[in-house]
Amino acid sequence: MAEKDKRQEQQHLNAIIDQIKRAEQKLARSITNAKADIDDINRTFGDDVHIGAGDDSISIAGALSIHQQQQMLAERNNAWQRSQQQLSVLQKLEKNPYFARIDFRELPSGHPETIYIGLASFTDAQNHFLIYDWRAPISSIYYDGNLGKVTYQTPDGEQVVEVSLKRQFIIEEGQIVSLFDTQETIGDQMLLTALSHNASTQMQGIVTTIQQEQNQIIRDTKSDLLFVQGAAGSGKTSAIMQRVAYLLYRYRKKLTSGQVVMFSPNMLFNDYVSQVLPEMGEQNMVQMTYLQYVARRLPKVQVQDLYEQFEAIQQNTITPATRFVSDLAFFQLVTSYAHQLQQGGVHFRNLYFRKQVLISRAQIANIYYGFGPQYTLLNRIDGTKEALIKIVQRKISSEMRKKWVQEQIQNLSQEELRQMYDYPDQEFKNSDDETKFLARKIVTNALRPVVKKIRHNSFINIAATYYEFLKIVPQLLPLSKYQVSDAQWQNFVAQFAADWSQHKISLANISPYLYLYDLLTGHHGDLTMKFVFIDEIQDYTPFQLAYLQYNFPRARYTMLGDLNQAILTHDNSQTLLKEITRLFDSEKTRVVQLMHSYRSTKQITEFTKHLLTVGEKIIPFNRPGDLPNIKVAASAEQMLQATREQLRANQQQNYATAIITKDLAQAQQLQQQLQQHVPITLIKSENQRLAAGDLVIPAYLAKGLEFDAVIMWNATAGQFTNQDQQLIYTITSRAMHRLSIIANQQLDPIIAAVPKDLAQWQ
Repeated sequence: MAEKDKRQEQQHLNAIIDQIKRAEQKLARSITNAKADIDDINRTFGDDVHIGAGDDSISIAGALSIHQQQQMLAERNNAWQRSQQQLSVLQKLEKNPYFARIDFRELPSGHPETIYIGLASFTDAQNHFLIYDWRAPISSIYYDGNLGKVTYQTPDGEQVVEVSLKRQFIIEEGQIVSLFDTQETIGDQMLLTALSHNASTQMQGIVTTIQQEQNQIIRDTKSDLLFVQGAAGSGKTSAIMQRVAYLLYRYRKKLTSGQVVMFSPNMLFNDYVSQVLPEMGEQNMVQMTYLQYVARRLPKVQVQDLYEQFEAIQQNTITPATRFVSDLAFFQLVTSYAHQLQQGGVHFRNLYFRKQVLISRAQIANIYYGFGPQYTLLNRIDGTKEALIKIVQRKISSEMRKKWVQEQIQNLSQEELRQMYDYPDQEFKNSDDETKFLARKIVTNALRPVVKKIRHNSFINIAATYYEFLKIVPQLLPLSKYQVSDAQWQNFVAQFAADWSQHKISLANISPYLYLYDLLTGHHGDLTMKFVFIDEIQDYTPFQLAYLQYNFPRARYTMLGDLNQAILTHDNSQTLLKEITRLFDSEKTRVVQLMHSYRSTKQITEFTKHLLTVGEKIIPFNRPGDLPNIKVAASAEQMLQATREQLRANQQQNYATAIITKDLAQAQQLQQQLQQHVPITLIKSENQRLAAGDLVIPAYLAKGLEFDAVIMWNATAGQFTNQDQQLIYTITSRAMHRLSIIANQQLDPIIAAVPKDLAQWQ
């Protein structure tokens, strides 16, 4: 690259930064003025409200003035918040205004044009674009096309251009560090620079290095289901976060961040990606784990957590019955059973008032099943609620004459009396009228919890209804077809009852339990949600995915994962894609494979892909580094010594290390042994935040994360089973720059089978 080009580009950059600074100053003044206006409105608010003479009510003029003040305040607040957000974007642009330049002309007869692409758009005073947002239609030329003829999508259809120059910049603090012209989409130099950085406790949203295959995912607006299967480190999560930012930009007039939800593997991961969207100038979407989503519906019941799920997999306690209730066939069975509940099978609870049965379960059943066959489940529930509330209302009159009511009236203090009245100094014709008024108030208030229970469907005993359903499942379909024996099913049903008696429920049961309740009560989920993202899809069951689709029926779905990393559901991971696509229109389903792995050095990726039976499909990026090193120690003490030495070696390279153990018990024990010698943080719960520095973390919490260096602890023969191939791959593929594996006396056979020349053996 000629020095002259670099000088000219720096001059252009300086001119752009000057304009950005002027825009910042103008915006800062406008923010100061808006804040002063808000303070002024707040200060004079009371002065502009006129109280009407003669009574305590506010005059019409006063009410109008309050309304006007509130509107003005809301407008100023909105303007202030928008300006603050714009200022934050400008401050980011000032440090790094853009990362690419494209020279092109529109075909067939357009004039030559030059555009610069950055994190956000920036225009001059005449609204001429000086920087184009990376999400703008024209910016896709940078990600999708090489030099020559390129077609890209615009809101008005396809546009063809001829690209004559693609120039990429690395800019730091307003200075061009390097620039290079490339014929490719994203040059290797750009990728190498981005990938050589150290890991962080917060994921970075890198839009400079989006690959062509990732760009197709980001800009897809046609699919109802976009299924992204990607190798470890292929940039799945990064592309999905950028997809959210793109959709918020593309549909900015009709889509808010509150209409986008992302289901993450754990809350640790939620924290890890929490700054990606704000860094791109967007508000965060709704984020939660599937466990959070279902458990919030049953606040008084303990739901099996991530640790318990992993332990159940490791102890091989997942039975054929558990697998069956996690399948689509069981989802269809619950759906059809709900229709049968119109004839019978719903269990009810007594409604109590003052520790006495007010309406018995038999009475409620008679009302519910007293409606004709034309009534749907929802109609029945609504009709039953209406009838029950009428019974409660009729109860008021008879209850008013009871002794307890009279005693309460006599014990009312002056303050309690005042609160009972509809308005101050309320008058009555005589004391009997006042007593009746107070009695009605007392009884109505006392019955309010009963009415609330009716409105919240608490008269339905869903646990008993679901339990009865489980008991008759063998009569509804042949269990042998699903490799489930009668004894296994009886044990599964008995386990549900035992768990429920202790206020617990397994993850396998909670989705069908809630689905049956939703069908029974007509609950159709969130109709406003427009986009649903599900990460680490390989750890979901088909039932869970079908239930999410039921709960967000109008949303479009993006599911991403690596079927080679299914550590919670490895039995069904390979058939999962086939099961999922049955839920969606095949013509509106798109499956994208991301085979290039960028996270790790070429040496680490070549090693880890040999841990898989289908690893040959993974293509490493050519970033050189050290071979993974494997140390087989002579004793447990030597394993610890080797770990301490490796930590020191990593620290000399400024690498933060994650020591990844198979399970939580190993992580806790190891941290106790190491902290006597080195400072190290134990990550034992998904509620923690990732700390800077060296960590010890169990494998099931490391999903989706990446670290400078990884030490796989205790990769000893006998620690893992043949079923743990995917778990071992997940552990080792977290490493960006250095991978170390430490075992005691004999190495795990899955790792030992990797070609010897792909590692350093100690």
